[in-house]
Amino acid sequence: MVVKHLPPTVKQLLKLRAPQTRQTPSLSQLTAVLSSTFQDARVKKAETGWLTLAMCTLLTANAPPTIGHLYRFATRKDLENASTRRGYDEALSKASLMRESALKSCIFVGVPRTILSLANLHETIEDDVRNGLRKTSVRTVDTENVNEIVARGEALWDTIYKPHAEKLRNKLGSYHPDFIEFIIQAYGTVLSPLPGGDAVLGNLSRAQGSIVGTACLRAEGGVGPQLTSHVFGLLKARDVPGLSAEDYWLASDEGTEWVVRTVDKILDVVKPELAEADASVQAKL
Repeated sequence: MVVKHLPPTVKQLLKLRAPQTRQTPSLSQLTAVLSSTFQDARVKKAETGWLTLAMCTLLTANAPPTIGHLYRFATRKDLENASTRRGYDEALSKASLMRESALKSCIFVGVPRTILSLANLHETIEDDVRNGLRKTSVRTVDTENVNEIVARGEALWDTIYKPHAEKLRNKLGSYHPDFIEFIIQAYGTVLSPLPGGDAVLGNLSRAQGSIVGTACLRAEGGVGPQLTSHVFGLLKARDVPGLSAEDYWLASDEGTEWVVRTVDKILDVVKPELAEADASVQAKL
């Protein structure tokens, strides 16, 4: 029997317990914090890292309209005037980076929020940009590439968690034997940089991938050990060969602190209750 409708009582039940996304914050306040943090990023020559962390922070906060707002901010001189878009190539590059950041975010905060944010981005971008985005998957696993993907995942795991990589792997495997295998495969297919480097539009470097983890977990809250691990992962990215000047700075002590503080500044607008809680704690000290 085909089920076409929810039972009335179930439908009513699903309206309880706040099923909707977070209320969209004041867009004027969001514009202000995006502007101030972007100007700071520009001074530090960390614009790519800024867009990555801003995307992941807003996605994790689960206020999907802010994703479209971020895209318009990043690509237009005047947010309300589509004719002020800076140019097709720049818009395509930034849309690709935001889309890839969102994909990697699903490892840290799950598929549902990623769907909602990707949907809003897809609805916001212009037709020419949408048509220019990659349409075919480059992550399909088959018998010819599975070993390469697993090796890529294991290599990324080692660079993030060394010198405790093997110990942590065994620990997670003891919880469920398939759990660690799933994580390694996800690291290889999704979190690690795609082969091809900068030639792949929207490809995120090793350091940028750690920014995804840091931003998502900082914005998520309540996952201190995992946040600490991925902050260490960002710091360890400084040892990756061939770093760009931006990535080298982002992986420095100063750059990593900047990433966390910038996430907090954006988050304080989207989830102001966090700033209020911090202020209350500080007042008691």
